[in-house]
Amino acid sequence: MYTIGALARHAGTKVQTIRYYEQVGLMPEPGRSAGGQRRYDGAARDRLAFIRHARQLGFSLDAIRELLGLSDRPERPCADVDAIARRQLRAVEARIVRLEALRGELTRMIGECSGGTVSDCRVLEVLRDHGECLAEHEHPDG
Repeated sequence: MYTIGALARHAGTKVQTIRYYEQVGLMPEPGRSAGGQRRYDGAARDRLAFIRHARQLGFSLDAIRELLGLSDRPERPCADVDAIARRQLRAVEARIVRLEALRGELTRMIGECSGGTVSDCRVLEVLRDHGECLAEHEHPDG
C-alpha cells in the first residue's frame, strides 16, 4: 500500500496531480486508513503509470479516459484502441508540420538580421507586423 506522497514519488509526479486525476475520474477514489489517509494499491500505481505515460505521449485527458475505459473492457476489439492512437499520431504529425514552419520562419527572421541597431532589427519588424511572417501558424491568443 502507498500513501499519496509515496505514490507521487514512485510515479515522479506531484500529489496535486494525483488528486486532480481523482477529481476528473481518471483515478478511482482510493481506500482510506483508519486515520483517513488515502491508501493506494498496486493497481492504482499501475493505473497512474499508464496515465503518466499516455500524457508523455501527448494524449489528452479525454483520450486517456477512452483508453482506460477500453482497457477495463478487455473483450473489446483492439481496433478501438488503435483508432485512438492513430488520432493522436495525426495530431502529432500536424503539430510537427506547424513546428517545422515556425522553425523556418524563425531561421529566416534571424538570417535577415543585419546586426545593426535595435531600430533596424528585422526580428522586431516581423514580430510587429504579422503580415511579414511567411509561416502559417496559429495565434496563441485565439
